[in-house]
Amino acid sequence: MYAIIRTGGKQYQVACGDQVRVEKLDGNVGDTIDLNDVLMVVDGEEIKVGQPVLENAKVTAKIAEQGRAKKIIVFKKKRRTGYRLRRGHRQSYTALKIEAISA
Repeated sequence: MYAIIRTGGKQYQVACGDQVRVEKLDGNVGDTIDLNDVLMVVDGEEIKVGQPVLENAKVTAKIAEQGRAKKIIVFKKKRRTGYRLRRGHRQSYTALKIEAISA
């Protein structure tokens, strides 16, 4: 059994026991959250597709980690003008451990 969920403007395929990194969500490590934007649930041969979301479907997950990703360097340059810009960015994320899928 797996589900397609939407969070942080992205879509993820999750199954029970999976750990997935999503855009930062509020909460502390160990908190349980419900994800209600479930787009599709597949259980063996049975497929349920929402338009756009399934009513009364939810995915229960536990926050496993709150962190920040590795730094990326953003470098801009224009030739012959002396314009150089160097910046770093670290994106915040939340690691979720999927516990249950209910349709």
